[in-house]
Amino acid sequence: MKQSYWGHIAIIAVNLIFGFNTPITKSVLGSEFMISPLALTFLRFAGAASVFWIAAALLKVPKAGKKDILIMIVAAFLGIALNQMSFVVGLSSTSPVDASIVVTLTPVLTMIAAALFLKEPITALKVLGVFIGCAGAVLLILTSANNSSAERSWVGNLFCLTSCIAYALYLTLFKKLISRNHPLTLMKWMFLFGTIMVLPICYKPLSEVPFASLPAEIWLKLIYIVLAATFVTYLLIPVGQVRLRPTTLSMYNYLQPIVTTLVAVFMGMDTFGWHKALAAGLVFLGVYVVTQSKSRQQIENEKRLKEKEKSALRD
Repeated sequence: MKQSYWGHIAIIAVNLIFGFNTPITKSVLGSEFMISPLALTFLRFAGAASVFWIAAALLKVPKAGKKDILIMIVAAFLGIALNQMSFVVGLSSTSPVDASIVVTLTPVLTMIAAALFLKEPITALKVLGVFIGCAGAVLLILTSANNSSAERSWVGNLFCLTSCIAYALYLTLFKKLISRNHPLTLMKWMFLFGTIMVLPICYKPLSEVPFASLPAEIWLKLIYIVLAATFVTYLLIPVGQVRLRPTTLSMYNYLQPIVTTLVAVFMGMDTFGWHKALAAGLVFLGVYVVTQSKSRQQIENEKRLKEKEKSALRD
């Protein structure tokens, strides 16, 4: 039980950091210094990869086996390269509102992937929790949206959906890989592979960034994006992956729009009304309901117990 608590704490921290990261990233991309989404993505990947390798060397963490390193290539493709790049490309082609709504499908897709690959049961309680959380997230997004300037594109939405599918598969397929490798060992290789994968696409926009003329404010924001929103978060995500079921893990994604909204309210960019309070309540209720749903192991244990009781009665 204590192990699962640490998993919940780690993933809550991850989504709090990601929530703060949204307005910071928007301010960097919206600056006058020509930092495009692709350039920022590469800086994030390469910067985090450097920090992961330095930290792994200083702490002398165990090395990964050759077979695991090969598996990490696939994990890096799904969890980092395809996930992040698809979302960036999608967001550049559609409205932030549409993109946010598509992202709320992540727990649904994760639940389906866990059922297909891990044989996790899709219980009525789990479906109810995902639906409640999704409703809360969509309500929050719609009540915070300015649709008048929204640009919509089914191609952009499709890229965002691809990002969700990639992340759902990453959360589901690599639990064994994560459990037998130190988080630093895992992430130093995954971010190295992810950086190599996106370099051909990001090279041109990266070369156009005027690094010499960037002010201190932009550099500080870039440091936050690399150290907090990438290094710390991706160090904590494996802690949650090992200790929590994939659907429960993905449900915490719904905390991000809540944090982003609260930051916007604090900065005077938005207001907080009853509808936002209701949306936040639905999100937390959805997460709670999903955590109360039974896992495959619990259902199997209950079946064994019933069989033992029936056997004892016959004897």
